[in-house]
Amino acid sequence: MNSLCLRTVILCLVVVLSIAGGCGRSSGPDSEEEAGGVVEYKHVTWHDDGSLDLTTFEDGEIIGLSKEDIGTLFGPGKTPFAGQRIAVAVTSQGPKGGISGPLYRLRPAWEELTGAKLDIVEVPMADLLNKTITDLRFGGGQFDGIIQGAWFMGEYITPGFIIPIDTYVQDPRFPHWDPGWLPTPLKSIHAWGGKQYGVMNDSDGQVLYWRNDILTNTAWRSAFKEETGKDLPFPVKTWQDVTEIARFFHGKNWDENDPEPDSGVVMHFRVNEQGMFHFMSLSAAFTVLGGEKVDRGTNNYWFDPDTMEPLINQPGHIRALETLYELSQYGPRAQSSWDLGTAWDWFLRGKSIFVFSWGDVGSLVQDVSRSSIKGKIGASILPGSYDVYDMNANAWVNVDEPNVVGNTVGGSWHGVITSTSESPEAVYSLYALMATQPVSLWNVNRGWTGVDPGARIHFTPPQGSADLQGYLDAGWDESDLTFYLKAYRDNFYAKTMLPYLRINGAEEYWRALDQNLSETMIGRLEPQEALLRTAREWNTITDRRGREAQLKQYQESIGYDLLPHAPR
Repeated sequence: MNSLCLRTVILCLVVVLSIAGGCGRSSGPDSEEEAGGVVEYKHVTWHDDGSLDLTTFEDGEIIGLSKEDIGTLFGPGKTPFAGQRIAVAVTSQGPKGGISGPLYRLRPAWEELTGAKLDIVEVPMADLLNKTITDLRFGGGQFDGIIQGAWFMGEYITPGFIIPIDTYVQDPRFPHWDPGWLPTPLKSIHAWGGKQYGVMNDSDGQVLYWRNDILTNTAWRSAFKEETGKDLPFPVKTWQDVTEIARFFHGKNWDENDPEPDSGVVMHFRVNEQGMFHFMSLSAAFTVLGGEKVDRGTNNYWFDPDTMEPLINQPGHIRALETLYELSQYGPRAQSSWDLGTAWDWFLRGKSIFVFSWGDVGSLVQDVSRSSIKGKIGASILPGSYDVYDMNANAWVNVDEPNVVGNTVGGSWHGVITSTSESPEAVYSLYALMATQPVSLWNVNRGWTGVDPGARIHFTPPQGSADLQGYLDAGWDESDLTFYLKAYRDNFYAKTMLPYLRINGAEEYWRALDQNLSETMIGRLEPQEALLRTAREWNTITDRRGREAQLKQYQESIGYDLLPHAPR
């Protein structure tokens, strides 16, 4: 076949395929009412009053939404985005894994409501930012949306890779949710520069979990006093209390599930598995002082807001790492190489007194196929410290009450829309549907979804609007639930909060910290040397990215230009 004939055949094939299947992502029809034929509903049931029931994929669970929840965009026979196809990137946890799983469960119902198609693009967590940034930077147009970790925000905002959604939030056509449902620390990490970019989904923060049945047991409390000469310091107030209790219980067979010795605490420190968040949340009590201003030593943690000097090697941070290392000695030896799920399973099997981690733990405890401790846990905001390092005075201060600091460490994984998407309204409709009160509560009630509570709609009265019975119907033990919800209310509404790092390079800064923390936990580096090395590496990252640009973005991210601060 000569080259002219070959080109002709190829051209004809391209035309035929384009007509039959569309070429790339289609922006779809001009009319919201275009249905493209009769809609066959398998996962949506409409009611005469305009409400509907969604049936989740595979599980077959029913989620009821009112007419007000749904908005005006969807309706019987309507397919407002018929012909469109969107691709959403998400961390790769599979069809029934955290964060990615809910997309699979809701996809069929959303496709029936919209007439569009959803491609779920799973990417390993360690690669998600780089893969999406590379595509956006070179105009690949592969992704319409991204379920991002909150620390990605600066990387996307600066070059204009994601779009604000304020007009969509106010548009009554779309499913209803309200950014005001979120407490200020969570609301702020979904926005930038006074504009809303992220849609509510997951709310991350670490709290302390413990075996309440053991720590309230009279025989064990007596044994503690006999061995130590002191009363058991419970309820715990400080990290020193946690360490004392973990030390006592470590190596004893205090749990009846097996004949093997148990541990005092469990953590995880494998690199690229989010182990560095343990350090961040614990160290806040030693380093963050609250107040009405923002400066080097007040409501600050990461960098000097006047110079971009790393603060990670300050004495408060060093003592915190020393505390973390000591505490780790009362956990399983193998935890330095464990990932997050392995550490959780150790606690769920009844093998440790303490774990401090995300909301997933509380809900996974309720899953008796994985947990042997349902009805046996307690939870609280993370403990504090009586000694705090004042980075303004460069001196330790002793406080009358433990310095307790709330946190939003983790991803708070939520959806953003790329500036290259040809179907931004379709993407937003998916995110908004997931953020409605009924769907959000469905997610929060089920531990496997990875979606943790934080919004007002997740908490029971008087602090929130959630129905206790909804949790109980989902299989929660009432005692576990009471501890759990109070812990997260106290955490997200704490008077003092650990600031969140989400500037350009946040992931790079954190990876340097993560690597050096891992070296400490396996005994290769002393805490001081690990943090000195981290500070040097952070300076290198800052200089490479441009110190002035990094400083300006850091100031914006912590509100340094908005709150009063003393000139330096």
